[in-house]
Amino acid sequence: MSQALSYAHGASDTALIGETIGNFFDRTVARHGGCHALSVRQQGIRWTYRQLGERVDAFAAGLLAMGLEPGDRIGIWAPNCAEWVVAQFATAKAGLILVNINPAYRTSELEYALNKVGCRALVTATAFKSSVYIGMLNTLAPELADAVPGGLRAAKLPQLEIVVQIGATPAPGCFAFDHVMTVGGSAEAARLVELADRLQFDDPINIQFTSGTTGAPKGATLSHHNILNNGYFLGEAMHYTEQDKVCIPVPLYHCFGMVIGNLACITHGAAMVFPGEGFDPLATLQTVAEERCTSLYGVPTMFIAELEHPEFASFDLSSLRTGMMAGAPCPIEIMRRCIEQMHLSQITIGYGMTETSPVSTQTATDDPLEQRVSTVGRVHAHVEVKIIDAEGRIVPRGATGEFCTRGYSVMLGYWDDEERTAQAIDQAGWMHTGDLATMDDAGYCNIVGRIKDMVIRGGENVYPREVEEFLYRHPKIQDVQVFGVPDQRFGEELCAWVKLRVGETLDPAELQEFCRGQIAHYKIPRHVRFVDEFPLTVTGKVQKFIMREQMIAELGVHAAKTA
Repeated sequence: MSQALSYAHGASDTALIGETIGNFFDRTVARHGGCHALSVRQQGIRWTYRQLGERVDAFAAGLLAMGLEPGDRIGIWAPNCAEWVVAQFATAKAGLILVNINPAYRTSELEYALNKVGCRALVTATAFKSSVYIGMLNTLAPELADAVPGGLRAAKLPQLEIVVQIGATPAPGCFAFDHVMTVGGSAEAARLVELADRLQFDDPINIQFTSGTTGAPKGATLSHHNILNNGYFLGEAMHYTEQDKVCIPVPLYHCFGMVIGNLACITHGAAMVFPGEGFDPLATLQTVAEERCTSLYGVPTMFIAELEHPEFASFDLSSLRTGMMAGAPCPIEIMRRCIEQMHLSQITIGYGMTETSPVSTQTATDDPLEQRVSTVGRVHAHVEVKIIDAEGRIVPRGATGEFCTRGYSVMLGYWDDEERTAQAIDQAGWMHTGDLATMDDAGYCNIVGRIKDMVIRGGENVYPREVEEFLYRHPKIQDVQVFGVPDQRFGEELCAWVKLRVGETLDPAELQEFCRGQIAHYKIPRHVRFVDEFPLTVTGKVQKFIMREQMIAELGVHAAKTA
């Protein structure tokens, strides 16, 4: 008898949902209209599903009244807020493709994202932390200041026509978010009814940018079917009902917030609870206690910050039951502390990627403790997983190979990029993740490394090549190599080894200042070393693993033991 192979299929008696997000959302509103749907602490908002549904319909009608058509792309560049949630479901009902733009993006990244997918409209916050969004937008499109709202014609953003501003009195050339909710009439309401029958669940509905090894981010294009079903089966795994209140301190621009968060909730009539615009451990603990949340999400660094907060012991977290830790390797000891000290007796770990909607494997609430704290679980319902060697052959159970997944959750492709889509999804429909994994005899998977040199810093995927491409623009830099080193707080931090041009001088602070305002803060190297040469193979290839080992020794750091 041959040895069992590392292949698993999530057979399920529960059927996939065969409808659009808009239609499913309407059924949730009809069924759970009086139930708690959304709380946003910093805005003082607490809405029922009926109240949320009214705002979603009004905003969807307003978008149609402004001339947007199904299939048009509309960007959203904002931290967590009620308007983000309204926009998510309104765009789905109107058949518009919502383009998630990281709130940490700066001008060059925003310009690339808007132009790559051809956004006709942008919903933007006014400001958040150090990001003055309207200021950056005016830098890119100075024509906005003199434009009639809805009539932008900008040289650098040729397809962008409409800018909708959240919050403050709108800047010149912008519509107020609340104003959009007033401009739709009976004709637009009728159009939404017509679209409910016409839109198909395989239509693209969301684009999320993921960094690319060649420097330019890729627009992972997801359908209603992709993310609605993933949200549903995530909620099923955590046994959600209309009694659950899910604390969501993770960002909405990411699948963690908008799928594992919002879509897991609306598919079960549960409440979405946002403790703030961005993550703050104290606000998260306060929100869980005040709202009596039953579920809590986060990447490991978030849970660590909560557990280590000086006021942690003063909060009553006894309402907590379940939740999800994902987005980065999960330290085993942190999982144990969450179970013991935060009452998260049924917390789960998930593994996935944006391109797979996102989750492919998840631990179950009743898995044995050892499996729940030390693995990323088993294959999700209606999904297939295989682990292959370099020749594409499935490896035996327990052997290491590349994690591949296939099923409803695999994206439609990278927007306007057939070549990189073909590199990621093979002819048989398998998504090649680039992650190294093992599968045990019971089907539990472990992620043990990465084929690519991607760095995961605090849940954010950073591809060194993208950072290197940016640093090459510095006139004093001849060559640069970027890689990750272990960090107890963020899991990994970026390190740059820099070779300067002859006769030039530069210090780490100058290099970091060069990056500020141009690339997202989490892509700025924390550790900078100036060197005369890089370790090379005999064929001239840079050996980043040697550089990493040297930095680990120099910094005296080590990786936390992870699942």
